[in-house]
Amino acid sequence: MAGEWSLMDLMNEIKETSWIEWMAVLFGVAQVLLAKANRVLLYPAGIVATSLSVYILGLAGLYAEAGLNFYYLVMSVYGWIHWHRRKGAPPLPIRYTSGKEWIRVGAIVVLSFFILYYVLDQYTDSDVPIWDSLVSAFAWGGMWLLARRKLENWLLLNLSNLLAIPLLIYKGLELFSLLTIFLFIVAIFGYFSWKRKISEA
Repeated sequence: MAGEWSLMDLMNEIKETSWIEWMAVLFGVAQVLLAKANRVLLYPAGIVATSLSVYILGLAGLYAEAGLNFYYLVMSVYGWIHWHRRKGAPPLPIRYTSGKEWIRVGAIVVLSFFILYYVLDQYTDSDVPIWDSLVSAFAWGGMWLLARRKLENWLLLNLSNLLAIPLLIYKGLELFSLLTIFLFIVAIFGYFSWKRKISEA
């Protein structure tokens, strides 16, 4: 019975979701599907999704995640420009993360966590500074590995997604939590797809 009530409650929350959140989620889904299909339109879709997400997450008091989405926005613009410049060039090969790279990733995660936590705790009204900082810190580490085409980027990004899902629900962003569940599933497939490509190389 409690499970049925929770589902009904979730459905009511989704019905009351603002059109801006719907647009952010729809463009976010479009971006992921276009990225999977290796289409350049993933970048304009990403620009719309991340711009709206910065606004929504900022209003919800998730300042570290808003900052993370601002970074995604900048990278979407950069990626769109870079895509046109490198058109036809072979992509970087997928590799495993070396021990030296793991040390760098660990430093990125730990340093970004403490910096974000300090900023959120001292200069914002965030009521979830530790949680928000953890989600973003693991994402920063994952993005560093993703930029270098390292297989384990999916693991860190999914750790970030796993922590983000209950945080978004707590903040009343149910659609964003559903989008994050979708990203979590896509990342699982991404990990095994990349692992297969390493084996085939």
